[in-house]
Formats: sequence, C-alpha cells, structure tokens
Amino acid sequence: MILGAVLAGGRSIRFGSDKALAELGGRTLLARAVEALEAHCDAVVVVGRETAPAPTLPDWPRADMGPLGGIAAALHHARDAGYDQVLTCSVDSVGLGDDLLAQLRPAPAYCEDQPVIGLWPAQASATLDALLTGDGRHSMRAFATSIGARAVRFSEIPDNINTPADFESAERRSHGL
Repeated sequence: MILGAVLAGGRSIRFGSDKALAELGGRTLLARAVEALEAHCDAVVVVGRETAPAPTLPDWPRADMGPLGGIAAALHHARDAGYDQVLTCSVDSVGLGDDLLAQLRPAPAYCEDQPVIGLWPAQASATLDALLTGDGRHSMRAFATSIGARAVRFSEIPDNINTPADFESAERRSHGL
C-alpha cells in the first residue's frame, strides 16, 4: 500500500504569500497536489498544515525542518498505519503526470530535478530520524544517498512554483498560452 504525502509546511518566502492557497485554473495548488497523489495512492495526507483537503500531520520532529521534516512525519505515519511506501511531492509540484509511479518504481527513487518528489520505503523512517537528529547534513540528497535511492530523470519535469513569476508561467501553460 502506498501513502501519498503532500509537503505543505514551507513558509513561501520567495512567493510572497501562502502559495498552497494560490489558485491555478480555479483550484488551489494544495488541492491540485492532493488530487494528483490520490490518483496513485491508497490514501493521501498533507504534512505541515493544520487545514487541508486531506488528513493533516505535523512535521517531525518539529516545524521548520524543511522537506525532510515532512517526509519524516509521513514515513512515521505510513509505518505505524501499515503502508509499505510513501509517495511525496511538494504543494507546488504541478504536472506530475499519469506515469509518476512507473517512473519512480522500484523504490527508493526520486525526481533528479526535484528530489522532494519521490517514492520512499516506510522503513526508511529510522534512517531519516537518525539524519534529522544527528549533526550531519540535513538535505534531500543526503537522505536519498543514505538509503540508496535512485535519481530518475523524468520524461517531463513537473512545474516547481517558488516565485510569482513561476506561478505566472505555470498559469500560462495551464491555459495553453
């Protein structure tokens, strides 16, 4: 079983407002991310927010740990609830594609251009816990390397919306302009 996890705990500093609530084509980025993962997963959670269109989890071990804190929370939940794997994406990953799982299987694997998009074994929670509570480098790539994850070059790179200009570009593409 696969748990989907939308990582939505960022502060959106470069975006200038809560990008999870920005509407693209009449739907929020958060709703789009949840819907995208629902197409591939048995259940979906949103990590790092209190209110969302899916059940929510707080980051682990605390807020402001970056995407690894969200992934750690999702891995803990998956392990405790009997899921084998966790499929992650950020709240601003638009255009994940119908072949998302096919590109990431077998786990562990992640999108080379956006490592927060990944398929992780639930048992990797212990490795991530050690990384987050240790003195080493707290990065997506350090985590991926520590569990032997493969970097996958996606056939189409999903949008990664960090700034208003990125959002405007995604909006133009969504309207076919």
